[in-house]
Amino acid sequence: MLIARAPLRISFAGGGTDLEAYYAKHGGIVVSATINKYFYVFLSRTSDDAVQITSSDFRMFERRAAGEGLRPDGDLGYLKAILHEFGVSRGLAVFTASEIPPGTGLGSSSTVAVALVKALATLCQRRASKQETAELASYIEIVKLGRPIGLQDQFATSYGGLNCIHFESSGTTVTPMRLPLELRSRLEQSILLFFTGSSRNAATILTEQRLASANDDPRVIENLHGIKRDALEVRQALEEGRLRRVGEIMHDSWQRKKQLAHGVSNERIDRLYQLALEHGAVGGKIAGAGGGGFLLLYVEPENQAAVTSVLEAEGLARLGFHFDDGGAQVLVNSMPDVPGLTYPEGRWIVTGSASV
Repeated sequence: MLIARAPLRISFAGGGTDLEAYYAKHGGIVVSATINKYFYVFLSRTSDDAVQITSSDFRMFERRAAGEGLRPDGDLGYLKAILHEFGVSRGLAVFTASEIPPGTGLGSSSTVAVALVKALATLCQRRASKQETAELASYIEIVKLGRPIGLQDQFATSYGGLNCIHFESSGTTVTPMRLPLELRSRLEQSILLFFTGSSRNAATILTEQRLASANDDPRVIENLHGIKRDALEVRQALEEGRLRRVGEIMHDSWQRKKQLAHGVSNERIDRLYQLALEHGAVGGKIAGAGGGGFLLLYVEPENQAAVTSVLEAEGLARLGFHFDDGGAQVLVNSMPDVPGLTYPEGRWIVTGSASV
């Protein structure tokens, strides 16, 4: 058996500027961190040489006889597309499971893509770099499957840690932010996550935003410019140790984000967010594209009990977490060879990638 995992991520600022329709013209930047909630991939050999895929999150199972083609359709389409890219046609069972429900804004679809790429590369006896892993996962999701998503999730989860990620037409650059341990610990302790109880499909929101960016919609472009400035200010605030300022910027950026597309927020989310502010939160936002999932808040320790109490009274569930630094990794590997498995050579570029 081979077991791989990749961490989910939270983004402090810059989300939306990682869509190619924006960054190819203007450049984008995201400041994000991975957390110790993971997506797991389990690989094993099948006894009858068939290919089996099981997803605990979607409660789905699919089996194909040896040599039978895998069509990249349905909720398991991205898993099948990755298997196809590696030439898998026989002898492999894939089981996936996440600590967090899908569609909750923490980058789950890209996280499983990264975890599976890492696992299959290891089976090919290829020591794929973090950059290679992120590039291939991005290529399959965005180019092969045509998903209207950005690049931040694949790079964040592959690298792990607290990073400033730049997106340009010439490449994607991941720069670790090495904060003093005490400052990093205070940041971690000041971030709260609350599950709103609803998940969402981000495709509609992201498709609308991508089209608006491609068409140079003045309102959307101006708000994305502001969101990019917010990310630069978050980076500066972190470097200078001004953590409360991070929360204030998150609040301003959330107001801009709500202008990017319909459905980013709704009446319930706005009410819950306002309750958090009234009870001491400095700022926050809905994680991911919006519409549901996790409410991410910056709350100083003395106000956390009040914020937690009022949101739990509204039916929200608080998620405890720590930052993760490991990125995508293989935990166990005792797998024999899989027939026909090959590493897909080449560069898999959406517009380009590079790391420092």
